[in-house]
Amino acid sequence: MSKAEILSELPKLTADELAEIQAKLDEPAGEAWLDGDELTPDERTALDGTLAAYHKDPDSGSSWQEVEARIKAKLRR
Repeated sequence: MSKAEILSELPKLTADELAEIQAKLDEPAGEAWLDGDELTPDERTALDGTLAAYHKDPDSGSSWQEVEARIKAKLRR
């Protein structure tokens, strides 16, 4: 079955069938994440900087509700 044929069949599937397919598609990505290498020095520096900023002022960020509202507002445009 070609990719085009697969894509044309997706709208015909139930929510449960789509969830099952999504879970199967996520497996390789999850395994790649689990089997990945250590953080690079740049990634570690970025994470350490973000963590230090959080410890300095834990209330400076946005709540999940605020972030979600901003994302939904952008998607509505």
